[in-house]
Amino acid sequence: MEQNSLLTQLLPVALGIIMLGLGLNLKMDDFKNVIYYPKAILVGLLCQMILLPIICFCVSISFNLSPELAVGLILLAASPGGATANLYSHLAKGDVALNISLTAVNSVLTLFTLPFIVNKAIDVFMIDEQVIPMQFKKIVEIFIIVLVPVAIGMLINYRCPKNSRRMEKPVKAMSAVFLVLIIIGAIIKEKDQFLGYFQQVGLACLVFNIISMVIGYYTPLLLSINKKQSIAIGMEIGIHNGTLAIFIALNVIGNSVMSIPAAVYSLIMFFTAALFGYIVNRRRNTDSQN
Repeated sequence: MEQNSLLTQLLPVALGIIMLGLGLNLKMDDFKNVIYYPKAILVGLLCQMILLPIICFCVSISFNLSPELAVGLILLAASPGGATANLYSHLAKGDVALNISLTAVNSVLTLFTLPFIVNKAIDVFMIDEQVIPMQFKKIVEIFIIVLVPVAIGMLINYRCPKNSRRMEKPVKAMSAVFLVLIIIGAIIKEKDQFLGYFQQVGLACLVFNIISMVIGYYTPLLLSINKKQSIAIGMEIGIHNGTLAIFIALNVIGNSVMSIPAAVYSLIMFFTAALFGYIVNRRRNTDSQN
């Protein structure tokens, strides 16, 4: 996508608004929850930071994705959970406080882990391609766009909690609108080849999404973490910040094809997350009846 295009200019604004909405829901206590829920936080981070990128590399190779689509999918895997995970966790009766804490910690840590993972993917898949790895200057730019709005939102929430609550719904609505527009924009950019790309990466996105939620849900359960927290981790691991992934693909790496997996995944995850929430709650109701 051309650098002066409307979508490229809109992305930093959209990402800023989405991260502001996240900040409006955050307090310093959410970071302190690392002390209160150390096991759940560590398991969530293990799944997010280590297991997901490894699984995504395997999925990309298994589906024989083109180099650009493979890097795009791994870029999405390396992105933190999205604010949407909090909503789905609430609907699925998960531990929303844990979700918020995981999103907060992930959003900070991925500023360091994401460039490493993505540059490694570029080294592995883009052997004969002219792709510039993520540079330090661009990483600082992401740091500013992601963390400054979060900090502003947290400050508003701390100083003026009533204003924060009033702003929460309209900012969430704007975030949803921007996400839809960004997905549509990414699809339009590659409209001539999108169907072909969807055929190539659609099933890989679906499989990766399902595996992510299964890993995020069952790994905590196997480690004796309670069901509410396991649901929260499953949602956090399965729902990613697609806007951030698209922003990096277009504005940082400068490759529109790499934005396609994030756009496709963002469409799929809304349906799979709803189905996941229904299944785990159905099992919970069955267990309680027995």
